[in-house]
Amino acid sequence: MIPKLAPFHDLEQLYVTFLQELAQRGFKGEIKSDFSNRVALSTDNSIYQVLPQGVVYPTSKDDLVTLAKLAGEDTFKDVVITPRGGGTGTNGQSLTDGVVVDISRHMNKVLEINAEERWVRVQTGVVKDQLNAALKPFNLFFAPDLSTSNRATIGGMINTDASGQGSCVYGKTRDHVLELETVLSDGTLLSTRALEPEERSAVLAGDSRSDQLHALVDDIFVSNQALIDEVFPPLNRCMTGYDLAHIHDQEGRLNLNNVLCGSEGTLGLIAEAKLNVLPIPRLSALVLVKYADFNSSLRDATELMRANPTSVETIDSKVLGLAMQDFIWHQVEEFFAGENTDAVRGINLVEFTAEDETSLQQKIDGLTALLETGIAHQGNTTDFNADTFTPSGRLGYSIALGRDAVNRIWTMRKRAVGLLGNAPGEARPIPFVEDTAVPPENLADFILEFREILDSYQLQYGMFGHVDAGVLHVRPALDMKDPKQEDIAWEISDRIADLCHQYGGLLWGEHGKGVRSEYAPKFFGALYPQLQKIKAAFDPHNQLNPGKIATPSAEIELLKIDGVPTRGQHDRQVSQAAWNSFSDAVYCNGNGACYNWNPADAMCPSYKGTRDRIHSPKGRASLVRSWLKMLSDQEVDPDQALKSSSILQTPGKFLRSLNKKRNDDFSHQVYDAMAGCLSCKACASQCPIKVDVPEFRAKFIALYHTRYLRPLKDYLVGTLEFVLPWCAKVPALYNGVMSARLVKTVLEKWVGFVDGPLLSKNRLHNIPIASARRINKLSPEQRQKTVVIVQDAFTSYFEAPLVQDLAELIRTMGFTPLLAPYKANGKPLHVHGFLKGFQRVAQRNTRMLHSIAQAGLPLVGVDPSMTHTYRMEYKKFLPEGTEAPQVQLIQEWLADNIEALKHVQFRGGQRFTLLPHCIEQSHATKARDLWADIFTAAGQQLDTQSLGCCGMSGTYGHEARNRDTSRKIYQLSWHNSVDAHEADELLATGYSCRSQVKREAQKHIRHPLQALLSLAAHNVDSSR
Repeated sequence: MIPKLAPFHDLEQLYVTFLQELAQRGFKGEIKSDFSNRVALSTDNSIYQVLPQGVVYPTSKDDLVTLAKLAGEDTFKDVVITPRGGGTGTNGQSLTDGVVVDISRHMNKVLEINAEERWVRVQTGVVKDQLNAALKPFNLFFAPDLSTSNRATIGGMINTDASGQGSCVYGKTRDHVLELETVLSDGTLLSTRALEPEERSAVLAGDSRSDQLHALVDDIFVSNQALIDEVFPPLNRCMTGYDLAHIHDQEGRLNLNNVLCGSEGTLGLIAEAKLNVLPIPRLSALVLVKYADFNSSLRDATELMRANPTSVETIDSKVLGLAMQDFIWHQVEEFFAGENTDAVRGINLVEFTAEDETSLQQKIDGLTALLETGIAHQGNTTDFNADTFTPSGRLGYSIALGRDAVNRIWTMRKRAVGLLGNAPGEARPIPFVEDTAVPPENLADFILEFREILDSYQLQYGMFGHVDAGVLHVRPALDMKDPKQEDIAWEISDRIADLCHQYGGLLWGEHGKGVRSEYAPKFFGALYPQLQKIKAAFDPHNQLNPGKIATPSAEIELLKIDGVPTRGQHDRQVSQAAWNSFSDAVYCNGNGACYNWNPADAMCPSYKGTRDRIHSPKGRASLVRSWLKMLSDQEVDPDQALKSSSILQTPGKFLRSLNKKRNDDFSHQVYDAMAGCLSCKACASQCPIKVDVPEFRAKFIALYHTRYLRPLKDYLVGTLEFVLPWCAKVPALYNGVMSARLVKTVLEKWVGFVDGPLLSKNRLHNIPIASARRINKLSPEQRQKTVVIVQDAFTSYFEAPLVQDLAELIRTMGFTPLLAPYKANGKPLHVHGFLKGFQRVAQRNTRMLHSIAQAGLPLVGVDPSMTHTYRMEYKKFLPEGTEAPQVQLIQEWLADNIEALKHVQFRGGQRFTLLPHCIEQSHATKARDLWADIFTAAGQQLDTQSLGCCGMSGTYGHEARNRDTSRKIYQLSWHNSVDAHEADELLATGYSCRSQVKREAQKHIRHPLQALLSLAAHNVDSSR
């Protein structure tokens, strides 16, 4: 049994009073000081971990003013506030031991789009990809492109002056900022934009707070212009935070926006922004240039730039190898194929954009001519034989044409950041020297010395980045739980800072300073006191994200890279046993891929439905890491606690459960976060680190219930697979009881279960059972034409006509269907943490399915989620050496037998729209795409829609506590697609998906195989 866990992090009284007073002052957003909210926002994508005193979620600019005015009062002059956007910073920019101001939850609206004048006005919690989705109908886009664009907020981009791919053409964020609305530390609202000379003169003569700030900053620029020109390196990535070089812009206008961009929340809370937007290039192409060694790819960048591309990006073989193991690889592998693939050690991705095909082709031809001349190319192939190698190191190239192909490759490149963190072992690539910038012509020599430093410590690392801008992302692999390796990180930081200085570059090329502000005096030199003047004028009491960029006086020090608490220091307090037991959670590096804004992406539905960081894989992993530390403090081994649980502990569980609301056990907060998970497993594939929430969720729930009683709905769902065969003997009685109003009320109020499905009236008597006797009677020829359908509880008992239709389609193709004897699959047991029961079921079911497969008969599952249980959960619970049963998805079997399908006569071509199950969207994209090939072979058309989760996810949507969130998730993604089509046009592969559509839209949609069967020549009725 696990013990009670009480956090030992009491709130400081100053902050308790401040947060209470804030609520009294009319702050309309949420104010949170519970431990789980604080833990969820204690990390970003950096190596640091800082526990805040509280978190506030403002709903508007007025809330920010209320917050700042209160903080500006004498009583609260020691209160620290730090704004936070997407939380994707790699240097602790948004971490604080004060109050986090999370702008992303509510202040995320696109306020105005002026397509004619090409500008947009937004709240700063808007996500970059969200903004571009809103702009797309106007053929416009916000240009700065980040690898984290699906979760990085505009506010975060402004505060780090973010840039990325294509910056040599499109510039940085500040190049697209027209106006800003910023709340200062005393609640004053500051409006900033570029001032024409006559406006500047009027402002400099004024006496308002805004006028005084403009005058101070203008004076700093005018008085120090020669020194600024000397200190600031002539780089595409200028020295942000604070950008003194651009106080006067290229047109000579005074522009405070250029100081606020890159200020990392140290000068004010940026609430709204007016941004410049650009037309979307009509055409694009990528040339993928392959190299025998990485250094050649770096040295070649300058040569490639002669072709005037939009961007040049590079990746090394380590990153490429990790991408090959990721779910996304099959979408791009065609572009990386070739005779010399195994010899590739570096790749440059050269992008061209144009408005017409002739211009685009001319640009491509210019580069390919350069490439082929440079390597003495012979023949017509775009891959080069070993005997044509030259010192350039080029092996060949391939070309990706069209926006779809180009976007697929860029998506792979964007995932490279996170993929590096998924290296095996305890030493993981981490960000601390990851965005150095030097003049591009110096990059290759700089990286050689960089690598010499890393090699001297015998470290593994991966490299990728923007070679056109001289920026390379390097992440050395270290185990920060080891104090000696932590010291190495600080040594490397110092040495790389010196190296950047030596090459006339920067330690922070695009990811901001954050804790690395320690090095600011080194790079700014005699200009650093001018930064302090700006800080003092904007934030005289040092309340806004203190210790970063600059301090308001010489007496106050900047944060030190080794003086801020790290994740490693926290994690080294977790016992090895506890760490190993929850390996699916503890390696989360905070990359935030689970904060993905796009409702059409599978990850993460519970976060999308709640906008609550706790209800994300990162949030849940963070809570579990803190929970494991508390267990370790009490010397508890989770696996031993699970084994020692017994029925004799039930009376104690009962008493503890009665008092649950009155005790402060941290396990309750962790349980609430876990209960909100849909167990869709999108995180297990789409998270670059492969954090697997359903896996560690199941173990946590099992452990939680060693101390507290289970809710009744867990037993209802967990036993469902076992009782359904008995209920199916009297379907009318079962359906009558389940339809009764009193029973529904009891189930909802006392059990926590709603909208239970009803049993099918049809039984599966017409499909022979694959008994050992029947199988043994089959001849070898008959076995080649026999298929075994593996039953699951949901389709066999709630959608029996679907199983019958599958059998009929198999017969139509000339095969004989058999039905595997019904046995529980066990997935509901796993989802609800009945792990011992699940293990027994998995082993029993595996023995049965192996006995069938050994006879040479293919096994085909009906529901994607239940079928994938054999491929994922079973593998972790079967004895060592026992293989999980090989059960195919329906479309996999159909694709294997496509010739037989082609012999079936189908009526004239019709068009359908497929809504895939989220398991197919995240884990089986190849299998998902097979449906289009199958329908083409049958003479039909199939459009596959990219959608997120439907919100049902097994029994999640049937749990009363989840009903509202389930509906919100459906509205986000599925609602519009379902409403836009007639029911007969729509197809869905998942049982839970069809159930959700029936509940939310009152539409009955079919499985793809049912549509095929209905079009077969004999016109079988598939609506039974």
